[in-house]
Amino acid sequence: MTMNKKVPFLYHVGKFLLGPIFRLYYHPRIIGREHIPKEGPILIVGNHKHLYDQCLTIIATKRGIHYMAKKEYFDNKKVAWFFKGTGCISVDRAHKDEKAKSLALSVLEDGGAVGLFPEGTRNKTDAFLLPFKFGAVSMASKTDAMLVPFGITGDYRFRSKNLTIRYGEPFKVGDMSLEMANQKLSQEVEKLMRENLQEEE
Repeated sequence: MTMNKKVPFLYHVGKFLLGPIFRLYYHPRIIGREHIPKEGPILIVGNHKHLYDQCLTIIATKRGIHYMAKKEYFDNKKVAWFFKGTGCISVDRAHKDEKAKSLALSVLEDGGAVGLFPEGTRNKTDAFLLPFKFGAVSMASKTDAMLVPFGITGDYRFRSKNLTIRYGEPFKVGDMSLEMANQKLSQEVEKLMRENLQEEE
């Protein structure tokens, strides 16, 4: 099964209509967007704290992004149409979902962009960052895609004073082992998060 890198029409409509509202309401700071490659296969990856985290990247780049989202969204008739219509990839987190991985790989092999959160779920714990799963670095290794790390900090509140996403320098897995690449990715994301917090002080 393959998936074209082009995102559906609804993605662009939603971005055009909802993007300005999101910006006006939350007033996010977007730092380092120039680090997002304008072409070629990329995996945009970072920490996960809120349902709207993907919106920050969607408004930060002109590229269409296929986000990997949990299967439960696709099982909910009230929102399934939106996730399907915007080119999201359904992921069954309870099992090793080879179908989801295959769809994401096809996007990357076609030179597209995939967004995912290596923590696997929203971090609702006291931990600064949850352990990263290996899906991102594994797919990057198989497709020679660039990994674009980001760190999100702050609160999703009206006219937020501290909601920030910061992108770091993209890198490839190259000759690194998956363990080394995953560690580097986690360290880069943590560094970006801490840079955000330092600027708030």
